[in-house]
Amino acid sequence: MNTSSKRFALFFAISFAAMLCGAKVTATEGLEASFTPSTLSTPPPTPNDLQEHSFFSHTALLPPILSHLGFHELATAAPSLSDTATTASTAWTGPSTIFAPSDSSLRTCFSCSVPSLLREHIVPGLFTIDYLRRLAFGTKIETLSPGRCITVTSDSIQPNTTASKVFIGGVEITQPDLFNNGMIVVHGLQGFVSPLSPFSCDVERMTSLSFPFHPDHRSGQHLQTPGATVQPAVMRLMLRDAMLRLRNNGFSILALAMKVKYAELVTLNNMTVFAVDDLSIFSGSHSYISNVRFHIVPNHYLSIADLEKLPVGTALPTLERGQPLLITTSGGGVTMAPMRINYVRVKVADVIRNVKIVIHGVYLPFPHINPVAAAYDSILGSGGEAASEGANNAAASGGQTQTTEGTCSILDGHGACGVSPMPQVQVKPMVEIEDHHGL
Repeated sequence: MNTSSKRFALFFAISFAAMLCGAKVTATEGLEASFTPSTLSTPPPTPNDLQEHSFFSHTALLPPILSHLGFHELATAAPSLSDTATTASTAWTGPSTIFAPSDSSLRTCFSCSVPSLLREHIVPGLFTIDYLRRLAFGTKIETLSPGRCITVTSDSIQPNTTASKVFIGGVEITQPDLFNNGMIVVHGLQGFVSPLSPFSCDVERMTSLSFPFHPDHRSGQHLQTPGATVQPAVMRLMLRDAMLRLRNNGFSILALAMKVKYAELVTLNNMTVFAVDDLSIFSGSHSYISNVRFHIVPNHYLSIADLEKLPVGTALPTLERGQPLLITTSGGGVTMAPMRINYVRVKVADVIRNVKIVIHGVYLPFPHINPVAAAYDSILGSGGEAASEGANNAAASGGQTQTTEGTCSILDGHGACGVSPMPQVQVKPMVEIEDHHGL
């Protein structure tokens, strides 16, 4: 009896222990089953969630903001920023500053992409007008287009001047601090910044250069234009701006030449420059280096629209005294032929402009020609061939002017050759050189 009781007690204990273990396992599995599905069902955060407070998440607000401020072209292009952000590997997620060009200025650039211009007019960070005025002259800021930088300049030598004008890529900020909500700052520009070069961030800042003001009184003959007034302070700043932008856009040799001739150029009221890019100079247009002064028109600010209005035979004075440039083909004629100066076509019009300097790119250095001889040759019926031969011979002779004896035998009352207006001249050999070689 005792033995049976012991056996029953042992069996009961074993059964009870087994029940406890089974209940524990079942409870544990139940707990795991209750928590595991909840954990696995939570999706990982998406990039859009990570950028919830980023600049691009507020692009929906940009169209009404820009439209309310009057920038309708930019407002239309603003949604493209979010498309760019989704495809970019690294997108800016902080506040930004927009330098907004007016609709009228954007409509003048038929070949420009407004979404691309918008990205090149936005920089990361909040740059109020007071902060921009404190930046060093020539400070570069990278835009939302990777590898492309705008350049900040001002018309004041001393930084932190409250009344100084600020220029972005040479374009003046005329409507500062139009909008500022702590995430977006909007400044209104007088025009638009030209498409930026991929090398715009690679050139050292202009602040490392020094340009002392030394007026060159020997160049006084260029200051006799009626109504011309010398403004050395503004001209000094505009020269620095032009040289910086030239170096950023492939005209480093011209920028260096302008630095060498700085003392003479700073005394001018304004100027028009015809530039040959570095690649063309190294490819054979070496004569440009020694004839830079022949490609500068002093005290005349001539945009491409102004040049195209000039009739054939118009003489443009240069820094080389007594050696003017000539309009040999007018751009506004009935034939709609491209305008030519000294038989050379303009390659890129208004490549760089600021308030004092306008620069046009040309295919080749200008040859030295005799205006009277060219005029009489064309009148006698041999204009095309003779002019072409004269231009080519002048270029081959290293820029030496060839004159015809007796051409200037009759002088007018001012001691200059009497020149009749030059008729339109087409030079086929020059066209073949430009178009075939792609210069």
